[in-house]
Amino acid sequence: MDCTTTTLSALLLHLLLSLVLPQQSCNPDSNIGLDREALLKFKKGISRDPQNVLTNWNEATHVCDWKGVHCNKSISRVTRLRLEDTFLVGKISQFLANISCLQSLHLSQNYFQGPIPEELGALSKLVVLNLEENKIRSVIPDSFGKLSNLHYINLRGNWLNGRLPKPLFYNCTNLELIDLSENFLTGQIPPFLGNFLLDLHVLLLYNNKFTGSIPPSLSNSTKMEIIDLTSNLLSGALPSDIVIHMPNLTDLHISDNNLSSDDNNSNLTPFFRSISNLTSLTILELAGNDLGGELPFMMGQLPCNLSKILLQDNQIHGVIPPSISNLTNLVDLNLSNNLLSGTIPLELILLPHLQRLWVSNNSLHGEIPSPPGVSTKLGLVDLSCNNLSSTIPISLANLTQLRILDLHKNSLSGHIPSSLGSINLEQLDLSQNQLTGVLPAEVVSLNSMQIFNLSFNLLEEALPMELSSMDKVRVIDLSSNNLSGNIPVILENCKEVEVLNLSHNSLQGPLPSSLGSLPDLQSLDLSHNFLSGNIPDSLQKCTSLKLLNLSFNNFSGQIPEGGIFYSLTYDSIKGNHLCGTLSGIPTCQNRQKTHIFIALIFGSTLLSLALLAILYMVCSHSILIKNQLLKRNHQNSTRTSLEFMKSYQRITYRELLEATKGFDQSKIIGSGRFGHVYKGMLSGDSIVAIKVLQFQSSDFTKTFNRECQILKRIRHRNLIRIITTCSLPDFKALVLPFMANGNLESHLHPQGQHSSFKFLSFVERVNICCDVAEAMAYLHHHAPVQVIHCDLKPSNILLNDDMMALVSDFGIARLAKTTMEKTMASEDTTNTELLCGTIGYMAPDLQKWVKNNYCGQLREVIDPFIMHDLKTHKEDTRSMWETRIVQMLDLGLLCAQEVPSTRPTMIDVVDDLEKVKYCLNNDASSSFSSSNGITNHLENCK
Repeated sequence: MDCTTTTLSALLLHLLLSLVLPQQSCNPDSNIGLDREALLKFKKGISRDPQNVLTNWNEATHVCDWKGVHCNKSISRVTRLRLEDTFLVGKISQFLANISCLQSLHLSQNYFQGPIPEELGALSKLVVLNLEENKIRSVIPDSFGKLSNLHYINLRGNWLNGRLPKPLFYNCTNLELIDLSENFLTGQIPPFLGNFLLDLHVLLLYNNKFTGSIPPSLSNSTKMEIIDLTSNLLSGALPSDIVIHMPNLTDLHISDNNLSSDDNNSNLTPFFRSISNLTSLTILELAGNDLGGELPFMMGQLPCNLSKILLQDNQIHGVIPPSISNLTNLVDLNLSNNLLSGTIPLELILLPHLQRLWVSNNSLHGEIPSPPGVSTKLGLVDLSCNNLSSTIPISLANLTQLRILDLHKNSLSGHIPSSLGSINLEQLDLSQNQLTGVLPAEVVSLNSMQIFNLSFNLLEEALPMELSSMDKVRVIDLSSNNLSGNIPVILENCKEVEVLNLSHNSLQGPLPSSLGSLPDLQSLDLSHNFLSGNIPDSLQKCTSLKLLNLSFNNFSGQIPEGGIFYSLTYDSIKGNHLCGTLSGIPTCQNRQKTHIFIALIFGSTLLSLALLAILYMVCSHSILIKNQLLKRNHQNSTRTSLEFMKSYQRITYRELLEATKGFDQSKIIGSGRFGHVYKGMLSGDSIVAIKVLQFQSSDFTKTFNRECQILKRIRHRNLIRIITTCSLPDFKALVLPFMANGNLESHLHPQGQHSSFKFLSFVERVNICCDVAEAMAYLHHHAPVQVIHCDLKPSNILLNDDMMALVSDFGIARLAKTTMEKTMASEDTTNTELLCGTIGYMAPDLQKWVKNNYCGQLREVIDPFIMHDLKTHKEDTRSMWETRIVQMLDLGLLCAQEVPSTRPTMIDVVDDLEKVKYCLNNDASSSFSSSNGITNHLENCK
């Protein structure tokens, strides 16, 4: 968001410049020696300084010359500390509060951990506080309410939790910018916020877990310029009565919440009318709220400065108002995934500055607008998944800047206009229509094309030789048409092609050996054609090829044995006349004997002519049947359309095939009730774990994509993160980091290949329990959505190179539960029927709370082999270790109480385990008590 960035930069510059102006005088009795001492104590809290930025923080250098330290020489005091983006690791020292004249504190983009010290609230002169993008884990201190001179506070991108402190908003009345986004803050936005922050310009609270409504008091913050509340849990009506009082508002981002329109979510007019006088408004984002109502015809009265309107993923119905053409500065307009009907106004196409237009997944009908001889800036047009009919307008070529055109899954007919070859298209998807005629040479010769998908149409005749001009194309999908003739030899000129799908056509002749010279070819599907001759040996030299399908052709001869043919299956070559060593087909020697035997029979009988006639009739009949089967089965055997391409930009099925050598059995490193886990290597030698899921629900694709977007927001150092996903109608997979030390199960009960794993010491076991407990506490209390694991067991606890525990499968149960609930929605299903878990690790009362599974983990890590650990300790410390073991057993039993209300929360479990860990690793004489009262032994570490 360029406008947002410009506004933030200008505001920050204003605040920084204000620091050089005369400020309130500091205590004259203080001296810079106190500041130097405070900074040295801050340095002691730094455990790592990889860039050596604190090297000159020593006695030999004056404190005002230390890197990152700025002084006001007129008062001889430190006024600014700037150490942003220096990769410092450690904790923020409370002694910084002794630098009483500090006006600006910048520690952003580092690795500071632990809490924010309450003592920082004593910095009464502080104007700018920037701690963004660290690893700070705490609540925002109430003491910040004492920072009465604070103008700028930025705590974005940390691990902050809890509610917003009220004193911060009714005492810090000079605040101009608040950025608390990308944290785990909860509760309501303080309802009185706007009553005190009259000078507030920027409010950024996106990617948190705020609930409730948008406070009406914000209408008092009349200087507001940017509001971003995206990705929270806010509800209530759109803020019509609030924004109408913000004449300077430029950006309004409230997407991905649970907001509604007026009149029971049926009327958008009041909101659009309220923003019609906001002349500075440039960005309006309301996506993902399930908003109902129609787009009002007065949309043309919205501020003419609007450059971006995002309304996708709602329940908006009705027609697209032509008056939207008055918004002449629009650059991005997204109306996709709604319930819009009617036709597409020509006025949309003619907007002079429009660059990207999405109206896919609606119920629009009629013809595609035909732009006159006017060149616009449109670079992306997505009209897919509607009911558009008639032909593709020739005049689309007037959109000279067009690079991406997606018209797939409509009812378009007629020929593909050759005029499209006059623009530098990079992606063209016309699949799943009723297009006829030939492939225009002008279009197939575009050397700018990268993704070319014309599958599932009625295209005819031969492949043009000009197809070889696409020297940048990565995907060519012409499957499920009526194409005939030979495959051009000069397709070898498409050097960057990775996916070539010509299946379900009527192609004839030999398979060109030149295809084996394509250096990046990963997937080649030529099935269901009439290709003949031998399979060229050159394909076995194509090292990048991971998927090959030659089934149902007329190939003959011996199957090559190298390269891709090592992993070839019978399904990939069936329906031919081949021989070789592959299971399911005859060997070549047996085929020769069979041919000799048949020849003798035909030579010794007078019925040869009759048999030949019968053979001719059978072949003719089989060809007719085959043509019928082509149309009947093509939907089930070809994987195309834009869904594949969008997945391709992330991770493709072909890439997963390559990474796992065709999902080879030897690559399986784990199996469970949700599927198999494969070890794979992606490009760049990145080793990953690939979990292939096995769900069959017809609704699972949409559920899978939505839930994975939620799970990707879940971040914790003890949770396996989802790197990316691959989602196809018949294939779902998660790509996860690979853990070299396997799972906890293989260490507690080593067998087979894991029998060489070393014995886990008691300290290591306690550390693992702490890691798991922290992950569970996060999932239960701090995650963007509450996730109940339902199947926590040793095999789902993975160990990295440092033996740190990471919990896996925390989202799979959520996906399974969602799918099961949809499947059984019409049945009388009890909660018990939806249980996910493993016997031995579920709660005694069969409730679905993972802390009860956790008790099984605590008890399982205590086994007789721990006595081996005790032998290594002296007599004076052995009793302390025995006590710690008893504490672990007590905690496990407490977690297994029959009554759920008597069990501790996972936050309490973390607290007690940290104390046990502290006793084992640090001071054996420290004294403290248990959060849960599990045993008196916790009162003393002796």
